[in-house]
Amino acid sequence: MSFTFQDFPAARDDLRADVLAGLAARPKAIPPKYFYDEAGCRLFEAICAQPEYALCRTERTLMATRLPDIAAAVGEVECIVEPGAGDCAKVRQLVDALRPAQLTVIDIAGTPLAAAAQAVSLDYPDLAVCALAMDFLRDLEAAADWLPPGRRLVYYPGSSIGNFPPEAASALLARFRKLAGGDGQLLIGFDLKKDPQRLHAAYNDAAGVTAAFNLNLLSRLNRELGADLDPARFRHYAFYNPLKGRIEMHLVSLVEQDVRVAGERFHFALGETLHTEHSYKFRCDEFVSLAASAGWKLAGEWTHDGFAVQLYA
Repeated sequence: MSFTFQDFPAARDDLRADVLAGLAARPKAIPPKYFYDEAGCRLFEAICAQPEYALCRTERTLMATRLPDIAAAVGEVECIVEPGAGDCAKVRQLVDALRPAQLTVIDIAGTPLAAAAQAVSLDYPDLAVCALAMDFLRDLEAAADWLPPGRRLVYYPGSSIGNFPPEAASALLARFRKLAGGDGQLLIGFDLKKDPQRLHAAYNDAAGVTAAFNLNLLSRLNRELGADLDPARFRHYAFYNPLKGRIEMHLVSLVEQDVRVAGERFHFALGETLHTEHSYKFRCDEFVSLAASAGWKLAGEWTHDGFAVQLYA
């Protein structure tokens, strides 16, 4: 068994700076990565179990049924790299199918990542597992020093690419291109455009779990930044914007109010929103064009019930 854990404190997120900048902006916005404190992670797991939110189940079905085809298209790889690996559950399928020599997983939450990666290492004694605790959006390039020579596959599942506006998504895909190397590949998942009512329901589940997930951000700011945000004075609001091809998720102020966050005061007008997430949806050809802008060429495509996985080289 080979297991390595490396912490990158300088590449961690800066919650205080990002939140203060986001609250001072017009319109107000906070990066969605700050949803994922301990309670946020639990709530997201619960979202994935809601009947309206089929994305996770659809992705699992697609990967389970098409994995032999995907593995054949990928071929032999020396290393799989997964940015934003979380609990490392999804990448296990690829390890089983591709049998790489090394798995490198990256995530901002160092302690959970280390535990999940070590569990992978115990289950795959012939696999070298390297866990890098960092905000890869800040310092992805530092991961290259921990990758072995040989062919690499960057794996980015779960439609996370949809959280980035097109220009930022293209820039991230270009960084993945450099990380993969000259003969490397990218296997990426994304949600497809579909009936707006279906998309609307997915982010407004009847049980209110997505609403609780969105509002939990305020509780995190209260706890970690000494804020005085009252969740009862805000309402979860999510909708599909067909002109921009994205879900938008907001917290709407129900009253005129002043709030304190990290010792600074901010004003919310009645009806003003805090933009907490957007999730872009794509047609397959749209994503091919986006990936091409970052230097990737399509090498394979698989779809199932409104979700797509594409392979690039």
